[in-house]
Amino acid sequence: MKQIDLTHTINAPVAKVWQAFVDPSVIEKWGAGPAQMSAEEGGQFSLWGGDIHGINTKIVPEKLLEQDWYGHYHPERCYKVKYLFESNGSRTAIHLIHTDVPDEEVKEMENDWRDYYLDPIKKLLEG
Repeated sequence: MKQIDLTHTINAPVAKVWQAFVDPSVIEKWGAGPAQMSAEEGGQFSLWGGDIHGINTKIVPEKLLEQDWYGHYHPERCYKVKYLFESNGSRTAIHLIHTDVPDEEVKEMENDWRDYYLDPIKKLLEG
């Protein structure tokens, strides 16, 4: 098993970036809808109409979001995902750590994080 470790900078304040990760109405705008999200520890989430779903395991608003992810292709597999948010005024760095990734899925998942998650959020908030 491997780990994916990505840092992405968005030209938007941390409050707006945080909202893009935890507010279902904003999540749907960047393309992960239909979405459901409870922005509380232990709260459940569902993205892309349930293709990805899971539980928020730790939340520190505008600082940290940890989640257990499950997908429809391998419902038995739990992916651990952590986002760290670092504010720099009008810019926010998101540090993504995705653990327990099967070796053969690393490259595809890195691309998927950029193509379907981080880049669409950046485009929405900077557009």
